[in-house]
Amino acid sequence: MKGLEEARAFYEDFGREMLHSRFPAFEDRIAAGLAGRGSECFGFDDAISRDHDFEQGFCLWLTDADDLLIGEELSRAYRELPRRRASQQSRLGETNRGVRRIGFFYRRYLGSETAPRTWQEWLQLPSWALAEATNGEVFRDDLGAFSALRETLLYGMPEDVRKKKLAARLIGMAQSGQYNYARCLRHGEEGAAMLALAEFVREGCGAIYLLNRAHMPYYKWALRGMEKLPLLAQMREAFTFLLTAENDESGRRVKQDVVEDICANVIAALREQGLSDGTQDFLEPHAFAVQERIENPEIRNLHIMEG
Repeated sequence: MKGLEEARAFYEDFGREMLHSRFPAFEDRIAAGLAGRGSECFGFDDAISRDHDFEQGFCLWLTDADDLLIGEELSRAYRELPRRRASQQSRLGETNRGVRRIGFFYRRYLGSETAPRTWQEWLQLPSWALAEATNGEVFRDDLGAFSALRETLLYGMPEDVRKKKLAARLIGMAQSGQYNYARCLRHGEEGAAMLALAEFVREGCGAIYLLNRAHMPYYKWALRGMEKLPLLAQMREAFTFLLTAENDESGRRVKQDVVEDICANVIAALREQGLSDGTQDFLEPHAFAVQERIENPEIRNLHIMEG
């Protein structure tokens, strides 16, 4: 059973009754679910994932006022639930199960207890942070306070900010994959060429998530997460090939063809979304076309690579 499924089952079997019997006056004010850091929150966990930083359980999110009233008592009640022993915790790991204030949960990812208020705040937030703040599942949220902020983070990014971030990813793809990979090979710099390919994959993944209006997770899960995207999910295999295939003479020629094929698919998606009407094969002019479609002049006048 996946960790997210196990968390829901644990909540249904034990958590729901605990809230109903011990906190009836607050039952419809407590949000329950599982979200945040950890492969299980994305649905990517397997047997190996449980060797560290894994803990059976779920999250209970409270408003500040409710936490002052019942936070300690609710935490004790949660710890009394019949959970299995947690796995070893790494020095960089920390549990995200149990009772948390809503604001504290979001502050970890946003640096604030509220949604971004300005385009500058949206532009500066890294995609992995937005992905972790909105992954997983909310099992119950009658009050709606936790889910309201979650919905804003999922769907509230200003379109001009999405375009700016996308333009930056596109110019990065053009520079690293279509230009510098072959150029580094001609210089005899094979290590630099492989770094260029890795940069192309990173920028390309970011572009595809933005074309899907989705947040790209932590690099380890960026390719895996593409499986769930409705648009250009098939590029996952092409990116994997670029990173894993032999880099001998024949492999280099194939990789350059794969780079161009990925770019062609991205350009087609840009045209379909009305973000570019250019016919060039090189991504650079398409990046500028996206930037030119930004309505806010302050955002439009930022450097093409900013974002």
